[in-house]
Amino acid sequence: MAVFLVLGSVIFLQFGAAFASQLFGQIGAPGATALRLGISALMLALVARPKIRQETIVLGLTLAGMNGTFYLALDRIPLGVAVTIEFLGPLGLAAVLSRRPRDFLWVGLALVGIVVLGVREYTGAKLDLIGVALALFAAAFWACYVLAGRKVATAGLGIGGVAGASLVAAALTLPYGLSAAGATLFEPKILLLGTFVALLASAIPYALEIKALRTLEAATFGVVLALEPAAAALAGALLLGQHLSLVSLGGMALVIIAGVGAALRTAPAPRGTPAQRDADLVLPVPQ
Repeated sequence: MAVFLVLGSVIFLQFGAAFASQLFGQIGAPGATALRLGISALMLALVARPKIRQETIVLGLTLAGMNGTFYLALDRIPLGVAVTIEFLGPLGLAAVLSRRPRDFLWVGLALVGIVVLGVREYTGAKLDLIGVALALFAAAFWACYVLAGRKVATAGLGIGGVAGASLVAAALTLPYGLSAAGATLFEPKILLLGTFVALLASAIPYALEIKALRTLEAATFGVVLALEPAAAALAGALLLGQHLSLVSLGGMALVIIAGVGAALRTAPAPRGTPAQRDADLVLPVPQ
């Protein structure tokens, strides 16, 4: 049951990203980022009192950078490709932290997959290099998010810490979003779609993962999480008409295999203290 909860989270998250990209033509990627983070922050603030500490400020910085660069990448390259490249962040971090030579082999395999993706995209043309660079920046921010999130969790700040970090991220991205979208950001139809995106990409995935991670091993969670590129490709094909070529799908498969392989070598998640369990809860929800 827990596996299906995480799988549901992955699917909701990527379909939320697909819906968010539909906002780009109206409010731009900066506007969509600000809207999603702002509404998500308000939702979390209703659930838990936000806690603003040094740890939550750092986490908020990583959230703003991760979401901002990812949405800018989505404006230039297909969703499935962007998520696949971004997945290098947590995969590379896992290898560095483990310091096991075999784990670096998984990262190498993932890099091969990224190179294959760089050959062709869904149109048969070369990938937009700026979009690829932005996705790589998002990958770096995702790795930083994992580290910052663990500090928030082990400090005992819990959901209130995540709420505080979300408010920081929203405050950082709102000026940029307003400069790109202006008053359009507050039109009723835009706010309604933004709320829908926030539910799909934040509220629902986080709730599902919190419930699943109370019983799910870290390795199993990592295996399911490695399916994110596939879920993104599905969402892009169904909602955005982004049909990937066989070459791109092959590159994506290499990254997924690398993610599964690395996850299966991960030690089981600690189940001792509440702080340790909370440390696992901040690992998901990149975009």
